[in-house]
Amino acid sequence: MMGGWNDRLNFASKTTAKRAWNAARIYTSYQRSRRTGTPVMAGLPISISFEPTTSCNLRCPECPSGLRSFTRPTGMLGKALFQNVIDQLAPSLSYLTFYFQGEPYLHPDFLDMVQYASRKGIYTATSTNAHYLTEERARLTVESGLDRLIISIDGTTQDTYQSYRVGGNLDKVIEGTRNILAWKKKRKAKAPHVIFQFLVVKPNEHQIPEVYALAKELGVDQVLLKTAQIYDYENGSDLIPTQDKYARYYQKTDGTYGIKNNLDNHCWKMWHSCVITWDGKIVPCCFDKDAHHVLGDLNHQSFEEIWQGPAYQDFRAALMRSRSEIEICKNCTEGAKVWA
Repeated sequence: MMGGWNDRLNFASKTTAKRAWNAARIYTSYQRSRRTGTPVMAGLPISISFEPTTSCNLRCPECPSGLRSFTRPTGMLGKALFQNVIDQLAPSLSYLTFYFQGEPYLHPDFLDMVQYASRKGIYTATSTNAHYLTEERARLTVESGLDRLIISIDGTTQDTYQSYRVGGNLDKVIEGTRNILAWKKKRKAKAPHVIFQFLVVKPNEHQIPEVYALAKELGVDQVLLKTAQIYDYENGSDLIPTQDKYARYYQKTDGTYGIKNNLDNHCWKMWHSCVITWDGKIVPCCFDKDAHHVLGDLNHQSFEEIWQGPAYQDFRAALMRSRSEIEICKNCTEGAKVWA
């Protein structure tokens, strides 16, 4: 099984002088903001996430799409909106993720949008439950120029897999994986870099060695183990792994649970990335799944107006004052990592 070396080379090959300069300006802005305690912003995001759709075929227990529990509108991303934003950001944007909530392959124009961004030299990635990777979709995926394909596979037997991926079929996931890898071979393509992402929860943690074995057998490029976000973690959960290194939470002396995070008053994500919902709202990050913190609307404002605007700067300032007072930041173990 290959590591990520070819993937890193592919990403590096898309770097331009403008993108490198933009990344340097963003990093410098972040470090200056941390030193002074006042948010400053020079440049545009290095990375963005676009939400193709909120629709999903599965009912995963810790996912708003799966639970059908959104209070925000549901729908499909419009191609015109997508292309307009990409046209604004393409010269400086290094990384584009087609995922927030929902299953991207349910969007009928998903791969057209991937191709649009790929032609502008942007590194593109998506995450899928792989139930729609038919031979034809697999071929179109490889031909779209998609650079990274994350396949969620949270079990190596049907019983374990469906305990979290409720309504899912492991055989379909494996079949879809085979289709992608076969078309990569037919097209002699180096991309997409195919990753098995294994969300470690208590019912599947015993199968970690098996997912590595399965990936090797199929020819998958990489395995990533991901810790699970639990919404009501304070009193424990049947999903929290027994292996401490795979849990975001620790048990306190009184039996309740806390998050393994110092909640420092800074966040790299607020400087280098953002999330755009299917209907054009910009939210701070992937932890704001129900879009409680809308920082701007791309239907009425340019991206730069929002990114540099007062609502975004006020949110960054509030986080630097007291991150623990912002609800979406209380359950986050990721944001403080630089170059995450």
